[in-house]
Amino acid sequence: MTVQHFDVVIVGAGLSGIGAAYHLKTACPDRTFAILEGRDAIGGTWDLFRYPGIRSDSDMYTLGYAFKPWTEAKAIADGPSILKYVRETARDNGIDSAIRFGHKVRRASWSTPDSRWTLEAEVGGKTAEVSCNFLFLCGGYYSYDGGYTPDYPGLADYKGRLVHPQQWPENLDHADKNVVVIGSGATAVTLVPEMAKTAAHVTMLQRSPTYVVSRPAEDRMANTLRKWLPGMLAYNLVRARNVLGGMYFFNLARKRPAQVKAGILKMVQDELGPDYDVATHFTPTYDPWDQRLCLVPDADMFKMIKGGRASVVTDHIDTFTETGIRLKSGEELKADIVVSATGLVLEVWNGIEVSVDGRRVEASNTLGYKGMLYEGVPNMASAFGYTNASWTLKCDLTCEYVCRLLNHMSRTGRRQVMPVNEDPTVKHEPWLDFSSGYVQRAMAKFPKQGDKVPWKLNQNYAMDLMSLRYAKLEDGVLRFSNPPAPATGTLAA
Repeated sequence: MTVQHFDVVIVGAGLSGIGAAYHLKTACPDRTFAILEGRDAIGGTWDLFRYPGIRSDSDMYTLGYAFKPWTEAKAIADGPSILKYVRETARDNGIDSAIRFGHKVRRASWSTPDSRWTLEAEVGGKTAEVSCNFLFLCGGYYSYDGGYTPDYPGLADYKGRLVHPQQWPENLDHADKNVVVIGSGATAVTLVPEMAKTAAHVTMLQRSPTYVVSRPAEDRMANTLRKWLPGMLAYNLVRARNVLGGMYFFNLARKRPAQVKAGILKMVQDELGPDYDVATHFTPTYDPWDQRLCLVPDADMFKMIKGGRASVVTDHIDTFTETGIRLKSGEELKADIVVSATGLVLEVWNGIEVSVDGRRVEASNTLGYKGMLYEGVPNMASAFGYTNASWTLKCDLTCEYVCRLLNHMSRTGRRQVMPVNEDPTVKHEPWLDFSSGYVQRAMAKFPKQGDKVPWKLNQNYAMDLMSLRYAKLEDGVLRFSNPPAPATGTLAA
């Protein structure tokens, strides 16, 4: 059986993968490529998650692609609108025809003599092989098989229904039901106001508070500019404003955490009124941006709390009971439905087993170069977005860089590239410096970053813009080579 070969294989047909394909088509039109998607639909996260109220927690002027203006009225968009945007991008640019659905990549094996990857994908219970010269992992950072659910004590006694947002049942009717949402992250603060519209009552049960900020769902400036300016110009102006504003706020939070914390808490107090116990329910023990901030558009959750349709309880679970959850304080929360919004299961390199010349590569032993290439792994990049800003901002820059790299290799006649660290003073640090539980549970398995460039993750768009768009490729760390070509041009299996 002949193994079909491509210049580039992209793994994942979500927001990142479709963006990567666009960049390849426009910047590297002479390269053949395919997208291998494990599921049967375009959209990734925005097709997988179906829970009530699913939406972005970043504005669409930065979560959207640099090349495709966001034209909807709402800047904080709902999931179906984002899914439509991603699918339109694929269809309008002829990318959908390059997608192979139902191809779950399990293994990737690199051969230095051949300068190519051989990928093994699970397809309908069988194994199919595809080969490529460059592998681009764009499948996100978490497992699609299921989210994280703690081992709850007493769960076997519970007579109600327990669900996880990542696997939301189509037939779940929460109208006139008592609902408890366990968690305090972005998913929880999305679910609570949406479910509270029809539920008897929704309680957000959290062990500890998260910073929650309100922002208008619609961007008045953006909607006004679109009336008077060409679409792309208006989009770029708003995008630049939001990027700069986000960087300013993050840097302020790092330099003056007490000031930023006081401002956030005052906003919450103003929304909920002077008698609400903000100190207990909305005042974290950590500084702003030690974890990701949660966004509530148009203060929707605060409105539901003030209106009595939702409430927040800060306590620890003692045990599930037949009718709900008993807390360490002794209070019992009645619940017909419990939603375990307790986070994701992070996955390294899209869950793919990677080997180089017959030797398996453990991601945790590798050092990441500019947050996308990996020491000891040739011709492989991954798209990994920001934790302190919109995911797509970094992914767009990563895609540009990969295309620059491919074109440079083509011009110089070299077929292999790999970062090599020869600086013994580079200290290894965790891939992400985030205190969130779902991050801490997985960081031991992830690659490391260094304490200095080019091994350090900047988490800063301006610095990455210079590093990825304008910095020279031949920097002494990237090693380009051109192993002897295979004797034949066709791989057989």
